[in-house]
Amino acid sequence: MVDKLGLKTTKHPDPYKLEWLNNGGELKVTKQVVVPFSIGRYKDEVKCDVCPMDACHLLLGRPWQYDKRVLYDCFTNRYSFTHEGKKVILAPLTPSEVHQDQVRLKVSIEAWRTSKKKNEHEN
Repeated sequence: MVDKLGLKTTKHPDPYKLEWLNNGGELKVTKQVVVPFSIGRYKDEVKCDVCPMDACHLLLGRPWQYDKRVLYDCFTNRYSFTHEGKKVILAPLTPSEVHQDQVRLKVSIEAWRTSKKKNEHEN
């Protein structure tokens, strides 16, 4: 994802090794990247460690939660915090929203593949 989006990486200040992430054995995390993202109207950026994965997700873990002073409601599965002076509540998608999101993603990927093939044939 980092390469495809053309994001600039930096050296990790404290490289470390992972073994549990994939079946390929041990890997060393040596890079970080700042990733801009948005969830609805909430826009932010987060510094992430870079490692090869088969999935493509932005995992907002403890550092983000700590830095943003996030409150998590286990019952409603909602995260709330203040960003740029405004209260933000991140709630899970409904099943129909998940389906709509998957359909949009599939259409977007197919359009990208078609465009890529067209560009390859023109060159």
